[in-house]
Amino acid sequence: MAITDWPATERPREKLLAQGVHALSDAELLAIFLRVGIAGKTAVDLARDLLQRFNSLNGIFSASLPQMQQVLGMGVSKYCQLQVVLEMSKRALGETLQQTDSYRSPAQVKSYLQLQLAHLQREVFGIMFLDAQHRLIAYEILFEGSLMQTSVYPREVIKRGLAHNAAAVILSHNHPGGIAEPSRADHALTQSLKEALQLVDIKVLDHIIVARQDTYSFSEKGQC
Repeated sequence: MAITDWPATERPREKLLAQGVHALSDAELLAIFLRVGIAGKTAVDLARDLLQRFNSLNGIFSASLPQMQQVLGMGVSKYCQLQVVLEMSKRALGETLQQTDSYRSPAQVKSYLQLQLAHLQREVFGIMFLDAQHRLIAYEILFEGSLMQTSVYPREVIKRGLAHNAAAVILSHNHPGGIAEPSRADHALTQSLKEALQLVDIKVLDHIIVARQDTYSFSEKGQC
């Protein structure tokens, strides 16, 4: 049965207009983005297939073009549109943080870092550089690879902090496919960077670890 044959209250677009976007499931949101399905499947069916194949919205956003093309009905155009949606979301939230005290907006900071990191399949270390009012100046990924194998050099962190004239930073890295709990190495790294940045009057406000579906804030745990 085509979506147009469904009761109006069950159609994703009509449901959005009547109840708001937050009332929609992941599959319904994705169906509106897809607009049309394929022979024998509605857009909602196709959306559910994608979520089942890639496990989550983050999984869909992190899928490569060849992986996406393995799904009937998904090609270059849809892949490009997904990447554009992700990038626009990052930029829109980044614009908000440029005008907001990040220290007083932990939920927005977490959302921003999830958009930046949750979909990545490799481990990276990034920093939010903030001004004296804790507004976002820039976000940069400085190091890539497992933090157990790739050194995070305090000298490079200090160099970028001074280049941005930052007064504070929020450290971040991801645990691809894992849980957001910090390791001993994560704790040691946080402490070493705090001590190094203190020498140039740059304060570490937080270190946030991002996993696929969760985040861990050192500050919220009283560890930063």
